[in-house]
Amino acid sequence: MKKVAEFFVEYFQFLDKDSKVVDDLPEFTNDRGFLISLYRSMVLTRIFDEKAVRMQRMGQLSTFPSSLGQEAVMVGTGAALKKEDVYCPYYRDQGVLFRHGVTPKELFIYWSGDERGSAFSGAREDFPIAVPIATQSLHATGVASAFKIRKQPRVVITMCGEGGTSEGDFYEAINLAGAWNLPVVFIVNNNQWAISVSREAQTKCETIAQKAISAGFKGIQVDGNDIIAVYDKVSQAVENARNGGGPQLIEAITYRLSDHTTADDASRYCPKDNLDKAWDEEPVERFKKYLEDYHDFNESEDLAIKDECSKEVDQAAIDMLNFEKPNAESMFDHLYENFPEALLVQYEELIAMNKEGGK
Repeated sequence: MKKVAEFFVEYFQFLDKDSKVVDDLPEFTNDRGFLISLYRSMVLTRIFDEKAVRMQRMGQLSTFPSSLGQEAVMVGTGAALKKEDVYCPYYRDQGVLFRHGVTPKELFIYWSGDERGSAFSGAREDFPIAVPIATQSLHATGVASAFKIRKQPRVVITMCGEGGTSEGDFYEAINLAGAWNLPVVFIVNNNQWAISVSREAQTKCETIAQKAISAGFKGIQVDGNDIIAVYDKVSQAVENARNGGGPQLIEAITYRLSDHTTADDASRYCPKDNLDKAWDEEPVERFKKYLEDYHDFNESEDLAIKDECSKEVDQAAIDMLNFEKPNAESMFDHLYENFPEALLVQYEELIAMNKEGGK
């Protein structure tokens, strides 16, 4: 017998659960303003989620997926994107999208059931939110292939939950990304639950990161509640991909502190002890304490950020509620250059019904 290959998975963390520094910090942590901007984005994401859940309960939004407890994964990833890069989101990615120029108003419009919310004003080439599981992985690989063919120094990032890595779409995407050495970074938000199925029940793999090995590229783990680790490693992966180094998979280990969506009741399957422990290690307070201990962040600054974010989110909700509703025939827009005959008949019938109803 001879050994023909050997692999290992690295784990990265800079802040422990008590916000103590446990490794040499990256250079960007000397930039207090940048760190405060990360914290603000985390706070904005959490306040947006809280508002969205309340609005859904009031019938103002459709089913909504909170990212409570996962803000460091989202914001750290979004901050690593340059303006010219493209993001292919899944349904829990509001923190990434905010960092890349999408507005709270646009996401409120989308989650109200109006697809015009997907026409992002500040991130025109980012893909619409993908609700089907892991299909966005294939979209990202396709976009990255286009960048390579065009010889553009641009990168694609996409994210899914750990449950999404069990889908064939995910494996097909990483296999092609590895075979073609594409400029794409796969983030796995390992929040421990694929709806009600635990991480342990989903796979026998010791890590999710090692799934990258089957595709021929590197997979690493980061502490997903440590935004410094998330931003540092995602940034490195993005720049490596931009310079021809190919894809990478980053498994961010965190915990979902909310129901899977507003249509779920996680108390039926999530052990209370696990949830209580996860609250003790959640990312927003961890990062806030780090800022207080190492960057003289004070309560007045914190209150000002929370007040500013609350006002921004409240105004976005008002703007969404006052947004002109689409007419019924708009469902036919952007489907075909020339209508098929059967669809044209339906379209004309709808126009006639609307005219009759308006009399």
